[in-house]
Parts: sequence; C-alpha cells; structure tokens
Amino acid sequence: MSKLKGSEEQEPKQVEKGQAEPSAESPKRENRASPSQVEREIERTTQPETKAPAENATEIAKTEKEKPETAAQIAREKQDVKGEEKEEKRFGFFDFLRYKTIKEEDLNDLLEELKLELVESDVSFDVTQKIADDLANALRGKKVARSQDIEEIVRETLKKSITEVMTKNYRNFDLIDEIKKSPRPYVIVFFGVNGVGKTTTIAKFAYFLKKNGLKPIIAASDTFRAAAQEQLVYHATKLEVPIVKGKYGGDPAAVAVDAINAAKSRGLDVVLVDTAGRMHVDADLVEELRKIIRVTKPNLRLLIIDSLAGSDALEQAKVFNEKVGYDGVVLSKIDADVKGGIALSLAYELEKPVLFLGVGQGYEDLIPFDPEWFVKRLLE
Repeated sequence: MSKLKGSEEQEPKQVEKGQAEPSAESPKRENRASPSQVEREIERTTQPETKAPAENATEIAKTEKEKPETAAQIAREKQDVKGEEKEEKRFGFFDFLRYKTIKEEDLNDLLEELKLELVESDVSFDVTQKIADDLANALRGKKVARSQDIEEIVRETLKKSITEVMTKNYRNFDLIDEIKKSPRPYVIVFFGVNGVGKTTTIAKFAYFLKKNGLKPIIAASDTFRAAAQEQLVYHATKLEVPIVKGKYGGDPAAVAVDAINAAKSRGLDVVLVDTAGRMHVDADLVEELRKIIRVTKPNLRLLIIDSLAGSDALEQAKVFNEKVGYDGVVLSKIDADVKGGIALSLAYELEKPVLFLGVGQGYEDLIPFDPEWFVKRLLE
C-alpha cells in the first residue's frame, strides 16, 4: 500500500497536447480583454439602436402618409386666421362708425348732477359718493351706440344698480304669516330716538293685526318720558286693544314681562312693546333697552327711522345696530313729500331691510315696503 501511494504521488501530471506546462515560478495570467475587443464594445454601446428593416419601413410609410394631412391642416388654419383677421378689421371699421366709447369727461358733469339729486333725496353723502364711483367704473370705457344719449345710459345704469341693491336686501316679510307659524305670544319690540313717530307706529301695528284677525296687547314700557303712557292709552282705547302700564320711573322691563304674562293668561297673540325714545348716544337708556331685549326675548326687533332725518338717520341706525341689533326698519313720515333716500343708505351701508312704511297719519297708513315702488319714487 505504501508503494502504491508513493507511486501515485510521484506519477507525473499529464499535459494535453498544445498546452504549455505552467511553471511554478510564473504568476497566473489575468483574464483581460484585448484592445480589439474593447474597441468593438465601445462601438456597440455608442451606436444608436437600429430597428429591424421591416419596422423602419412601416414607420417611414406611416410618417409619409401623415405629412400631406398635416400640411393641409396647417394651410387651412392659416386661411382661417387670415379670414378672422379680415373679418375683425372689417367689423372694427364699421364699429367706429356705429359705436362710441364713453370717456371720463363724458361722465363728470352728469355724475356731479346725479350726486346732487341723490343727496337732495336724503341719500347720505358717503353712500352717494360710493354710488357715483361705482357708476363711473361701470361705464368708463364702455362701447355704446352713437345714437344713444349718455345721460339716459347713466340714469338707466343707476336705476339698475339701485334696484339690485334694494332687491338684494329685500325681505319679502309676511308678518301675519310669521305670527301664525310661531308660538304665542309673538313679541315685537319697537325702539328709536325721540320724535320718530314710534307711538303712532305702534298704534298702526295694533290696527293692522286686528284687521287680520289677531289679538294684540300693548306694553307701555316707556316709563321715562312724561305723558308717553297716556298717549298709548288714548290709541289703545280707540282701537279697543288692552294695554299694560307701569309707574313713571319704574322698571320698563318689568312692564314688558307683565304684558307677556297677561297675553299668555288671556290667550292673546301679539305683544307690542313700546320703549323710551332714547338718543343713540345715551349709554344709560341704551343699556335699559338691552335689558328689555334680554328679558322679553322678542321675535322681532324693529327700529323706527324718521324719513325726514336725513344723514343723521344713518348714524342712528349704525349705533343701534352696534349696541342692540335689530331685524328691520320701519320708515315713518314717508308721506311728508320726501323720497326716502335713507332706505337706500341703510341697504347700501348696513344691508338692513326696510320692512314697513308709514305713509300717513291714519291707523291704516302702514304698508309693506316694495323695492320697485321705492326706486321709482326715488328717481322720478
């Protein structure tokens, strides 16, 4: 066995024909690519990939087929553009003959005259200026027919603008329907400065409610002004409407609460709450009004505005809206040959609706506000 093993170890390794016998001294040769192989690889990677001949032929045929259609389409588009340009030039020339452009100098005198008319109609100066500015911006640079009168265009634009403002803030308010849909009693609180016709307005509402089959009661909560309760008693007696009074100098909120309780116990429908005529700058009386609002939780808060008050009426409305808040306006004394421009000021500045108009001294002279009627009256 030892001989066999030794012979195997000593047996020389056969070398195939054509191969050189590796020597122990020479290192193993690295497997490197020849320069010619590197060049061929670079050429292969840098050259664009080519498609098969059949594919190239199909694409070329498709492109050639589309070229005439594209060229024809471009030609048609160019003709259309040229035609449109010619049409525009042709109509632009005739537009010059048929139309004119409103310039600022065309508007200046008309707008100044218009501002004067609005101020005379009791529209506040600030609102008048805003309306004039809006008109100028809307009309400046506008093309109109040469046959049209600029003044007529201005007035029609003004009418449209005012109608939009009044319609936007218009509340199609059906008081009778509102009361019938609400829990009883329905409470209405009236407030405003001295001399606006608040007592007479409350009497008109009592008549209006009775005429529509409802049963009102009056709360004489003006415990501040002398003879205020006597005036209401006079109207209540004539209208045969119950009234709750209090002591002069007493708590007006307590009088209102007593009237609400009386309405509940007697099955009455509406409580009309009078309040002391207070200046909008009188902090104590305004706070008293807030208390009445808190304890009565009215369904409707109405501010009475004198249509003869002019620009001061807008200031009153702003302060009452800030201090107390109200749902709508009753514009009184509209029959005194005034156009009631304050309604436009209220709608433009405060976005508050006018709900009713007092148009006379009689109990029946209370009508719902109609925007179209108002615009016609303002601009007539």
